[in-house]
Amino acid sequence: MPQGAFEGVRVVEVAQWVAAPSAGALLADWGADVIHVEHPVKGDAMRGLTSAGGMEVDWLFELDNRSKRSFSLDVSRPEGQSVLYRLLEKSDVLLTSLRPSELERYRIDYPSVSRVNPRLVFASLTGYGRKGPEREKRGYDITAFWARSGFMATLREPDGPPVFPRGGMGDHISAIALAGGIAAALFARERTGTGQEVDVSLYNTGVWALSVDISCALATGQYPPLRKRSETPAMTNVYETKDNRWIYFAHLQQDPYWPAFCRALGLEGIENDERFNSIGPRMANNTELFNMVEAAMKKRALAEWLPVLDEHGLIYSTVQEATDIVRDEQAWANDFFTIAEHPTLGKVKLVANPIKLSKMPSSVKATAPQFSQHTEEILLENGYSWDEIAGLKEQGIIA
Repeated sequence: MPQGAFEGVRVVEVAQWVAAPSAGALLADWGADVIHVEHPVKGDAMRGLTSAGGMEVDWLFELDNRSKRSFSLDVSRPEGQSVLYRLLEKSDVLLTSLRPSELERYRIDYPSVSRVNPRLVFASLTGYGRKGPEREKRGYDITAFWARSGFMATLREPDGPPVFPRGGMGDHISAIALAGGIAAALFARERTGTGQEVDVSLYNTGVWALSVDISCALATGQYPPLRKRSETPAMTNVYETKDNRWIYFAHLQQDPYWPAFCRALGLEGIENDERFNSIGPRMANNTELFNMVEAAMKKRALAEWLPVLDEHGLIYSTVQEATDIVRDEQAWANDFFTIAEHPTLGKVKLVANPIKLSKMPSSVKATAPQFSQHTEEILLENGYSWDEIAGLKEQGIIA
């Protein structure tokens, strides 16, 4: 197997929940040695969340902590901070989701750890950013990414309630940004010899993801208006089929596709109709056209529509659900998923790293570790004796 792009890079991850750990999972997929630090009594809160849900297997924890080593350590105590410093002396990245005041209180903020190791890349994930009046505010993806950034307000029809978010989406988008920032900082370190801070927040990533709309607000002071389906261009709209599935058309350039659109949907009679035969009159009579297309789409089931739409070269996608995606031949052909060996369940399927490297492909070396599974192993690697390890256990510094 080719060597991973981050082989030999050691990451100490003082983080829990989803966003920062999923960035660590991407780094681990690329070969980094990621040490996931957990409190010796409480562990990662994500373990408890999935267990409380009655799951036989912590699938969410498996997703974001594959190929890592679990290390129990109480970083809130000076003795634990000393252990952490010793690990950081020989590490490349500190990845954390602690709030700024916690980092300062535990003496693991960037000024403190950079004195221990000037080459260290310090990667911080927060809800709302490390500056400003809300730097200490707790944030999850459903609040900081979805609600605060404008996503929930945008994904709805006028006068409708904000859409209810799906868990983890903002976390995983932010994780890609965080992993990219870490990669850039490591590359810069090769040139300069010193590390630096990488700062990513869920709120900022949400604003970036919605930046097409927000750029309009920056330029004009106006937010792009919300529209009902019937007010949205009929050739760039979503329609229900006879079997209650949905198809989304995306003809941003309408006129070149208009003849084929009419023929595919059995609307040949309006192809040359003055109300619809070019984009100007088509938009002026959009509601009427929308109603025609909606009625036409309900005449066939999804499976009947697909070959017809492909034959006419239309731009569309089925609106898929999760159960469709895990059976999608296109997704499997492009390595969207990977198979890992679980110690008790055998082979399990996981969502793979979305960033593909041709010569050093990512891989999942192992499923998520058991709590504190590698604590003794890591301490021994860093020069601790068995007597010292026993002392740390007696003090409750490690589990």
